[in-house]
Amino acid sequence: MANAASGMAVDDDCKIRFLQLKAKRTYRFIVFKIEEKLKQAVVEKLGEPNLTYEDFAASLPANECRYCIYDFDFITSENCQKSKIFFIAWSPDTAKIRSKMLYASSKDRFKRELDGIQVELQATDPTEMDIDVIRGRAN
Repeated sequence: MANAASGMAVDDDCKIRFLQLKAKRTYRFIVFKIEEKLKQAVVEKLGEPNLTYEDFAASLPANECRYCIYDFDFITSENCQKSKIFFIAWSPDTAKIRSKMLYASSKDRFKRELDGIQVELQATDPTEMDIDVIRGRAN
């Protein structure tokens, strides 16, 4: 079903991969791309569980928008092992205006399709989603 605001649909594969990450921890991260010709969001990259946050950040295009899910493992101040699922809307300043508008208008619909997101982050440059920011938002 397409989004009324942008006409964008969410491919079933996006939902399936997200459930695999959430329930089975099959992936460390997922990068989603909007295919304008298909008018839907699709899975662009899947990060294996052994990959690091640096691998994830390096996989994002410098001049194009993306939606990302990152499964962040951390240890609390009480020394408990925890995990939080981050939704990152990557919208670099250098991306085309049309692309930024399309991703912005489709974001809420896309997020609603993925039940279980715990933290949302909007980033326009790498410093806004650096590992220290992620750590700070996880606690």
